[in-house]
Amino acid sequence: MQVPRPLQQLFDHFPLRTYGANDLPDRSQRLTSSDLPTLYVFSTDSDARLGLPSFNPACLKWQTLLRLAGLEFRILPSTNHASPTGSLPFLLPPRTSSTASSPPIPASKLLAYARQHTSAELDPEFPLRSQAYLSLVTLSLRNAWIHALYLDPSHTALLQRLYVRPASSSRGVQATLLYQLRRAAAEQIANTAGSSSSAVLSTAAASSADAIDEEAVYAAARDALAALASLLRESPTGWFFGAERPGMFDANLFSYTHLMMEFMGEEDVSVVEAGGGALGRMVKEAGNGELARHRDRMLAVTWP
Repeated sequence: MQVPRPLQQLFDHFPLRTYGANDLPDRSQRLTSSDLPTLYVFSTDSDARLGLPSFNPACLKWQTLLRLAGLEFRILPSTNHASPTGSLPFLLPPRTSSTASSPPIPASKLLAYARQHTSAELDPEFPLRSQAYLSLVTLSLRNAWIHALYLDPSHTALLQRLYVRPASSSRGVQATLLYQLRRAAAEQIANTAGSSSSAVLSTAAASSADAIDEEAVYAAARDALAALASLLRESPTGWFFGAERPGMFDANLFSYTHLMMEFMGEEDVSVVEAGGGALGRMVKEAGNGELARHRDRMLAVTWP
């Protein structure tokens, strides 16, 4: 394709030039340079300094797994916008110099990273039925957590404190973000309901919180907790599937049961009787308290 003569004359006077990449700002170097790997998670500045559990289930699962592996690492608060994949967490390996750095490790590769740097058995061969039980965590418990935090008006203050206010000090931006988070939460619950309509009252309005059958969501979570408690009761070791030490399944479940008990355990009992989401109370009352004890044991192992 021929460049028109007037444009060619213009570029002859102002030639295009490609400059080399700029060095990262000094502040960025200080934040990302460490002798330890850095796990970027949803957290507060004070919690990150103490290495406390993340308030986000996806981040907490991998934070727990790395601790189970016995790896030393630090955490820094971040947002999805900073992640190479668009979602947290991700791990930045130790920076050996200011000019050369290893690429970030997304969540999908954290298990492989942990296996490479530890001799601990993190993902033993579980029976095939483990996938069915895992779906109780990743679907039923996840939907209940999402509904309680994002769609239940009684937790609006908590949602704003954890996700909305840290993103911006502008009230207009906060209001927009709150709307977007709630809309995305309703869509996620509707999408994971699959072909079943029990959790969605109106597929045409599936992006609305009013379209979600709240009672069905929490009933599914209560049934899932009961099934998981019954499964754990069968284990002679206190860890799932009779494993000698906690593994990936335990970390998955802990990432929800811990947050449910930590943030949502004080609702009035009338809320539960009405089908609402006192999730912490559900965890404590599941089975004979197996899941609550499992959560306490996980804390003792990973955050002694």
